[in-house]
Amino acid sequence: MIKGNMTVLREKRIEDAATDYEWRLDEELSTLDATTPLRMSYSSYLHLIEDEIRHPASWSKRFAIETNDGKLIGNCMYYDIDTVKKQAELGILIGDRNYWSKGYGTDAVTTLTSHLFNTTSLGRIYLHTLTWNFRAQKSFKKCGFMPVKEERRGGYDFTLMDLMKERWEGLLNGDISLEEEDKKNSE
Repeated sequence: MIKGNMTVLREKRIEDAATDYEWRLDEELSTLDATTPLRMSYSSYLHLIEDEIRHPASWSKRFAIETNDGKLIGNCMYYDIDTVKKQAELGILIGDRNYWSKGYGTDAVTTLTSHLFNTTSLGRIYLHTLTWNFRAQKSFKKCGFMPVKEERRGGYDFTLMDLMKERWEGLLNGDISLEEEDKKNSE
């Protein structure tokens, strides 16, 4: 379990499957994730999740996002772990709309990136967000991620963003100020 200010990241459990399945069927959530809604039965999905929990992949790590009072509100993960390049990609979904735009996603990303930089040899965490998803980009910038470039993947336009460990350390110890960067970028 990894504790943030507003969220707790914990291991995925089979009890999460019904909620996750509902989120995966949701058209809006699928659009935000650049996917299509799930088209498999719940029982097939349940078997898939049971297998993932029993035999986790070495190239990824999945977490449930809960509020401090234990309510499941989303999922996050890091994947495409490259121990040679010391980098991994981050993904997040706040599936419960009651928790959108209230800082929970930002807290979960900050919590996960801090955990990764403190407990692994990763030096870079990156992510892809749809170019039109300004709410997500704003949240990622609050966590220290910087836009790198735009990319087209699978018919979608993404903004590649990353956070280097050195930058994260600078933000943590006050050498870098997000407010100052915003001022410079708006001039």
